[in-house]
Amino acid sequence: MAWINFEGYAAVTLLLWLTSGFVLLFGKNKIKSANKLASLLAGAGLACLLLFIILLWSKLERPPMRTLGETRLWYAFLLPLIGLVSFLQWKYRWLLGYSLFMGALFLGINYLHPETYSKSLMPALQSIWFIPHVIVYMFAYALLAASSLVAVKAMYQDYRGKNWQTLPALADNFVYLGFSFLTMGLLFGALWAKEAWGHYWTWDPKETWAFITWAAYLIYIHYRYKHLHKHKQAMGILIISFVLLLVCWFGVNYLPTAQNSVHTYSG
Repeated sequence: MAWINFEGYAAVTLLLWLTSGFVLLFGKNKIKSANKLASLLAGAGLACLLLFIILLWSKLERPPMRTLGETRLWYAFLLPLIGLVSFLQWKYRWLLGYSLFMGALFLGINYLHPETYSKSLMPALQSIWFIPHVIVYMFAYALLAASSLVAVKAMYQDYRGKNWQTLPALADNFVYLGFSFLTMGLLFGALWAKEAWGHYWTWDPKETWAFITWAAYLIYIHYRYKHLHKHKQAMGILIISFVLLLVCWFGVNYLPTAQNSVHTYSG
């Protein structure tokens, strides 16, 4: 990535996010001004990373959504974006801090494991469904990751004996929106598969795990509807669902059955 200086953009982004986190952590004496400064720094970091993604898209002459490394870039951008929007809406300082940390983690992974970027796209990816399918899935994954952060926070608060009864409602908001994007991703993927391979669904390993993930979050939604006050069990289901999502995203690539998968282009 030397030809577009990823290291430079990543360093500036990480510096801005680190400073934002520092302000969140130590700016408690002047909360209003600290919140504003932390928001501006986090937003500046997002703008820097977005600029890099745009430049990468332009240089590659294709959407940077083909490989796991490229999707990590989108994840590193979208999760802090969701954390920032949530912070501006609900003032959850810890959620912004966690989301910035996760975004920085994915940037760090890409820095430690650089990829050789290719301008070429295999024929199956040269479809109008390529961009919307990947984009809605990245939005879904980022929103559902945020819901899992809330679930972990709720379980930790419960362990510490602190009040956490308001957190499940926040998790629900993330899940409902994330599940909507997840459903659209499945539909767009089916339409793409029909165009590329002639079948809407073939029970490919990636497709199977995508359905398992979708079903897990549907179970969570139904459980919340039927057992609204059983928060602890619901948070457990949410954490398990995110583990399944991680298997779907990159864990399935290490399964023996994935060797013949039509989705191995994303490896």
